[in-house]
Amino acid sequence: MDVTAPPAVRLTGLWRRFGTKVAVGGIDLEVPAGSFYGLVGPNGAGKTTTLRMATGLLRPDAGTVLVEGVDLWADPIRAKSLFGVLPDGVRLFDRLSGRQLITYAGLLHGLDRTTAVARTDDLLRALDLEQDAATLVVDYSAGMTKKVALAAAMVHAPRLLVLDEPFEAVDPVSAANIREILTAFVASGGTVIVSSHVMDLVQRMCDHVAVVAGGRVLAAGTVDEVRAGSTLEDRFVQLVGGRSAGEGLEWLRTSSASS
Repeated sequence: MDVTAPPAVRLTGLWRRFGTKVAVGGIDLEVPAGSFYGLVGPNGAGKTTTLRMATGLLRPDAGTVLVEGVDLWADPIRAKSLFGVLPDGVRLFDRLSGRQLITYAGLLHGLDRTTAVARTDDLLRALDLEQDAATLVVDYSAGMTKKVALAAAMVHAPRLLVLDEPFEAVDPVSAANIREILTAFVASGGTVIVSSHVMDLVQRMCDHVAVVAGGRVLAAGTVDEVRAGSTLEDRFVQLVGGRSAGEGLEWLRTSSASS
């Protein structure tokens, strides 16, 4: 990680309301270049809304987004060329085959056809999609759809990857392959921002983490700084709160069932 480089992403004072609901309430966050950055939080915490604003998919009500110093909203074409995105609830051209979709994504990013085809072959092989390369994406499983969307995000060799729940619905072998690919990407100087509900995965995979709840950052820094001598899961529960012991479910206990 190059500490002299500008941050890969800097979010300053991001706000977003939907009607009367404040989804994101003044988030400030700095993602160091070359880091593997985890974004964790409970459902409805504002993670997805934050990532959508950080990647130009949703305009904030207030605040700024800088991608390697480039203002996302002042110069969106330049800023967006620097990153690849795997959004939540991804919508794809699912009447294309997997091979066609990845190649098309490469062409949209300005690659020549020869390069786009070669990189598509590499990604299909790395993500174990070769056997299904000619299958229409509409016929893919949820896990396969996630993998082909990830391939489309990586085909133009971006400097930054922003991935919203990339391991959701992905089988363990494929998840291990994806982790290996992402770790190698970071080792080569790239930056990854990943949201996940799996604390153990984030703790093992990421070097930085931010805990988000109620549309605000509760803690951010290196994983060791944030977990403060505890596990990341325990620290998360301590910060977020809301844990219950299942009161009122005595009827569910087998010991209380009538014989």
